[in-house]
Amino acid sequence: VHFESNLPFAVAHELVREIEISHWGNVQVTEHYKLIHGGAQSKGEFSRLDFQARPNVRGASAFRYLVANLPPRAHSVYYRDEIGNISTSHLRGDSKKTELLIEPRYPMFGGWRTAFTVGYGLPLQDFLFESDGKRFLNITFSSPMVELVIDALIVKVVLPEGSSDISVAAPFPVEQWQETKISHLDIDGRPVVVLKKTNVVPEHNQFFQVYYHFSQLSMLREPLMLISGFFFFFVACIVYMHADISISKSSASYLAKQQWEEVQAVIQQVQNIISRCLTTHDNLEASLRDLSRTGNIQACKAARKAADGLLKELSKELKPLLTFLQSSPSAAQVLPKVEELVAKERELQEKVMVKHSTVVDGYEKKLGARDIENRVALQQQKLTALRQEVDDLLDITSIRANNCPRRWQVVLQQDCRGILVKKEIKMGQASKLDLSRAGKCLMIF
Repeated sequence: VHFESNLPFAVAHELVREIEISHWGNVQVTEHYKLIHGGAQSKGEFSRLDFQARPNVRGASAFRYLVANLPPRAHSVYYRDEIGNISTSHLRGDSKKTELLIEPRYPMFGGWRTAFTVGYGLPLQDFLFESDGKRFLNITFSSPMVELVIDALIVKVVLPEGSSDISVAAPFPVEQWQETKISHLDIDGRPVVVLKKTNVVPEHNQFFQVYYHFSQLSMLREPLMLISGFFFFFVACIVYMHADISISKSSASYLAKQQWEEVQAVIQQVQNIISRCLTTHDNLEASLRDLSRTGNIQACKAARKAADGLLKELSKELKPLLTFLQSSPSAAQVLPKVEELVAKERELQEKVMVKHSTVVDGYEKKLGARDIENRVALQQQKLTALRQEVDDLLDITSIRANNCPRRWQVVLQQDCRGILVKKEIKMGQASKLDLSRAGKCLMIF
């Protein structure tokens, strides 16, 4: 008997259903389809234009959509293939059923193939029950697709990690074995019950049961793993931040670094002492100004005596520091400048004392202010130049102590006329160049 039939004949060459149980409230179903149109194979070429112009004639034997009757309260439904999400699908449902209408990326003619994946979530309480101290999953066996014939159906039921005493109750004979699936936060892996049946028709879409034993305490495994992981991570961070991770405290590089830090600290102390000496010099100059204003010779001498005592104490503090720098190999680069700084400060100190004595002596002899000024004019010029050298040496020792390169530096300073003077300091030699006016001192490295 020969007759013409244009009814679509959808055949799943292989369908893999994975049903994953989570005791946190969800059953995730993922279905991987390898579909073929099992009707008479199409001959000739396919024209999309002709098909869209006369779909009932050119596409009479093709099917353009499939309908899947999903369980009620299905959620998080998706339909995709290897390329990505397929948007040609429609989902509608009510309290009794959820209907998913899907369209392949192209019309399916005889012999044409396609592959896609459908996934959805189900409420755990609708499919997982408890009986005689054991839990069991009660769910349909086959595909929810209407009028779909399946050559080979593989159903994988993924149970929670720690499940035991597993058994299956099916309404018809099936091949059965067990596997193990490793997922996130798993230690031993999750047991997987695998059921296989060939030549499956819509009548095989019946309920089957998977029984297993699962302890409530096993649900705490993953949260405890997360808590422990974060706890040990933060403990490791705290230990790392407070631990000494240097390779060896006896290594040459570590010792050299430690010695250089000690040298830097000593140089800082030397600079502080020199700064205090300069402050004492300024105080002596202030006492001379007070003397010219009040004529109080005794007060000026008292200031001189106090300055002498303070400068002697500072000199005593300076000696052990210089001894340390002279004995330290790490200070060899900066030591000459430090010694020059100390020598210049002592020379400045002597000249300040000579000027102070000359001025006081002039007032004791009741000389005029102009005569006293003429007597110390030459000394004042030398003091100004010497003070400038001490300030420059302070800057240089600071540069050397902070590991600045021994190349030329440019120091811009403002002189008494408000003109910036550029000093090129290279290997201890200085020269002056007038630059344009500016508002403040700058240092450029």
